[in-house]
Amino acid sequence: MLSLPVLNETAPIRRCNRFAISHHPTEKRMTNNTNWKKITLLLCVLVYCCDAGQASDTAKPNIIFIFADDWGYGDLSYHGSSFCKTPHLDRMAKEGIDFANFTVNSPVCSPSRVAVMTGQFPARHCVHQHFQSVKAHIQRGMPDWLDPQAPTLPRMLKNSGYKTGHFGKWHLGNVADSPAEDAYGYDRFATFNGSGNIEIKKDGLASVDHAIKFIKEFKREPFFVNLWLHEAHLAHFPQPKYLQQFKDLDEQKRVYASVIAEGDEGVGRILSLLKDLKIDDNTLVAFSTDNGPEFTKDVTHKYHGKDESSGLGGYYSVGETGGLKGRKRSLFASGIRVPFIVRWPGVVPAGKTDTTSVLTAVDLLPTFLDVAGESLPEGYKPDGQSALAAFKGEPWQRTKPIFWQWKGGDNQDYTWPSSGVRDGKWKLLVNEERNLMELYDLESDWAEKHNVAGDYPEIIRNLSEKLDTWTASLPAAPSTNSLSKSRKKLLKNNTR
Repeated sequence: MLSLPVLNETAPIRRCNRFAISHHPTEKRMTNNTNWKKITLLLCVLVYCCDAGQASDTAKPNIIFIFADDWGYGDLSYHGSSFCKTPHLDRMAKEGIDFANFTVNSPVCSPSRVAVMTGQFPARHCVHQHFQSVKAHIQRGMPDWLDPQAPTLPRMLKNSGYKTGHFGKWHLGNVADSPAEDAYGYDRFATFNGSGNIEIKKDGLASVDHAIKFIKEFKREPFFVNLWLHEAHLAHFPQPKYLQQFKDLDEQKRVYASVIAEGDEGVGRILSLLKDLKIDDNTLVAFSTDNGPEFTKDVTHKYHGKDESSGLGGYYSVGETGGLKGRKRSLFASGIRVPFIVRWPGVVPAGKTDTTSVLTAVDLLPTFLDVAGESLPEGYKPDGQSALAAFKGEPWQRTKPIFWQWKGGDNQDYTWPSSGVRDGKWKLLVNEERNLMELYDLESDWAEKHNVAGDYPEIIRNLSEKLDTWTASLPAAPSTNSLSKSRKKLLKNNTR
């Protein structure tokens, strides 16, 4: 704001006589002073209008979605972790809402992220597992990348006037000619498992540094940031300062707690920046993770590769489930129910734990558009629904069922479910090939410990019909827009 000089009303004022309406000395002086007051008032109004013009640029709330990797529901100290410390996330929960019934739409990374990007179940895009290689994709019936012509959250927000940025993990394509991130609606990006320029081993929280730079650049405009952290995915690269902090823990917990603490610090940096830039009250921040905790490997897996240079391995993946059944790669509770915290001062009530609202990852796109004051694009068919009322602490009831599909194999006692559906309080898990089926009442059995399939045949019949109808609606093959040149060439050769 401009600093205006303090005017001394008793001092002589020299200016053009056109401001005077009387030639009497006293009247003239009074008129001069009165007019200078008017001028001062006018300048103040102009300055206010300039400030208001700047404020109008940020009238739409900023949106930041922080997506960590492979965290267990119990990895937050706020959720009762026995050894991890997450002071920044604990504070975020105390300043916002901690949702206890949020699920992602896949128990592994790539399809889970497709759901966030598109607001549609990943099976609608034939993404069943993580992106890997053309050969693996063919075997899995997957595309080689997320179709850039698919509906995407960043593109929708960009079209409504937002600056959009993606920093950290990508993993929505992993072959040589995959589209760059800007093909999906981003103005800025810096990634790993994508177009490159972030080195996980050396840079620690480099993704956070890139996000901070972006936020500072566009602080006077509405912005959307996807900040997808590496922590706590393999390989582990614990930093010395965190290892020192947890020196009293055993070897496994010390490494894992260090990795979680690093991710928590990244959240803290973002929250502090918003306060420093005085845009805290106009920014919605949401935190979650793409699936549940990785399973713990034996002592022969201390390194992720041959030696320490490749990072530490699955021996140190000792994330806590919070008492939930299963782990990563499972459609049971701990594979897909993950932390979800929302903070927006003045809008999201502080210090609330929501145990009743049933939210899922495909809800994020319609909810964030609702936050932005935008309608869903014409012709777009979301699988989710806006949960903005729940964000505001108001009663909210989901009206759509949630579906899951898992085609990643069955090599653990908790990875057998290949598909599932939740409708109301009921969750059905099935594997038709093995003739297995389990039913859970999630209102009375949040951790999914008690299979009640034998007690409710009518519920099973109803949910099975819904699951069959949904499965029949899925595409048989991926879009040709999502196939690499080498794959198209291979397909062409095979048809000759």
